[in-house]
Amino acid sequence: MNRLIVLTALLLTACAKQENKTASVNAAAKPAPDPITVKTARAAARTIEKSIAVTGSLLPDETVTVSTEVPGRIATIRADFGQAVRKGDVLIELDRTEYDLQVERARGALNQALARLSLPAYNGRIAPPESTPAVRQATAQLEDAQSKFDSAAKLVKSGDISKDRFTEIEKAFRARQATLDAARDELRTLWMSVTSIEADLKLAEKRRGDTIVRAPFDGVIGEKLISAGQYVKDNVGIVRLVKVHPMRLRVEVPESAANTVRSGTRLSFTTDAAMGAQFEAVVRELNPSLDARNRTLSVEARLSKGDARLKPGMFVQVKLVTEAASKVVAVPRQAIYSVAGLTRVFKISNGAAQAVTFVPGLEQDGWVEVPGGVLNDGDDIATSELAALTNGTKVRQ
Repeated sequence: MNRLIVLTALLLTACAKQENKTASVNAAAKPAPDPITVKTARAAARTIEKSIAVTGSLLPDETVTVSTEVPGRIATIRADFGQAVRKGDVLIELDRTEYDLQVERARGALNQALARLSLPAYNGRIAPPESTPAVRQATAQLEDAQSKFDSAAKLVKSGDISKDRFTEIEKAFRARQATLDAARDELRTLWMSVTSIEADLKLAEKRRGDTIVRAPFDGVIGEKLISAGQYVKDNVGIVRLVKVHPMRLRVEVPESAANTVRSGTRLSFTTDAAMGAQFEAVVRELNPSLDARNRTLSVEARLSKGDARLKPGMFVQVKLVTEAASKVVAVPRQAIYSVAGLTRVFKISNGAAQAVTFVPGLEQDGWVEVPGGVLNDGDDIATSELAALTNGTKVRQ
């Protein structure tokens, strides 16, 4: 029994050695695969424009709710929804009957005050009078009293009049002097009254002028808030005026690109409302700080020129150039091979393919940036048979 087991083991060992010898012979006889023929191109150092894509919104240059400065009833509406107006155009007119009466009352009070000063009726310009009849009368009386006082002063020294008589003449002189001072004070008081009433007249005229409401700038009526015959109070909105030229573009720039934007930076943008068209804008204002919630910088630009296809409120896609002339190494688009979420190119060196995995950078004119310094200017890169290549595959060009 033991002899049978030993013989069986020897037989199995011999068979195994024979099989291994046969496999080695077959392997040695199998020829090596032929190299794969591939087309190649050279990686090239290029100067490209680096940019980021952000979103923005178009805004009107100015929007204001126009209101009246005085209360009143709407007499006439001269501008309606959607109508374009120029700066100074009349938008509405209030009934001005009450304001006409206020002006006439103030003018009458002013002319009455001017008459007290012996001045002509108000004609738009008045100058302070040098005197009044009362002042001139008091001046004449003072001159007469002055002459009598001077004579009495000489006579009292020579003994021709008594001291009591001189005292009476002196008192009369002083009284005339006080009368002139009082007349001059009254003149100043009357003149101050005139200037005050004149201010009341000008204010009444202004309020009457405020019954006509005009456009503060060129724009389009975005909304009409009143109707003819309606009574409105002061500072109540009547129309909403929108200035659409020049239009503003507001963009939220991410923190990583905040330092690349400054006043004068040019932006290009597109919108779905004008497919295929590209528009230009120039940065004019920047927020001095980033938004703490989303770490973005608010930027406002002005459109280079108006375009009827663009409307306030539109959503736009903005191209922001972060580096106008950046030196990079790039490869042709057909050299890129993507599989399983990885992007790679095959560098050809010494007749073999070397797989280079990378994250693609910017693409421009059919060339894709290969960042990270993994390729050099002039490296041979496979552009065909990419699916058949692996790391180390033998190739011929």
